[in-house]
Amino acid sequence: MSDVVRFSVSIPGDLAEAFDRRIQHRGYANRSEAVRDLMREHLVQGEWDDDDAQVMGTITLVYNHEKPDLTKVLTRVQHESHDAIVCSTHVHLDEHNCMEVVVVRGMVAEIRGIANALIAAKGVKHGRLVSTSAGKDLP
Repeated sequence: MSDVVRFSVSIPGDLAEAFDRRIQHRGYANRSEAVRDLMREHLVQGEWDDDDAQVMGTITLVYNHEKPDLTKVLTRVQHESHDAIVCSTHVHLDEHNCMEVVVVRGMVAEIRGIANALIAAKGVKHGRLVSTSAGKDLP
């Protein structure tokens, strides 16, 4: 672990109070832990600014499995990108709707392309790419 650096920040009192309420609600022991997480989140988002960066993420889809050809399209996209697909989980939400979570790893541009293809497939009701880091360069 590197040396600890202390620094001060001047912010309005009402912002500090709102932040304290939020971090208490989330279970943080103190402001320092919460600020460290915010800083790491900012660094992770910065990794996604470089199309050639190696990243990880999840693509979550909610869809009606009875939509004609939709499951074929989703399967085809994943098979075409098999090198970037780590795994997927399929959940039956009710007799018509399913949720699929696809864990992906690869270059930013490739991962965004896979996510866009899956989310834009006709019949997907909701989709979201959650971006994270492979962690190698994250302090």
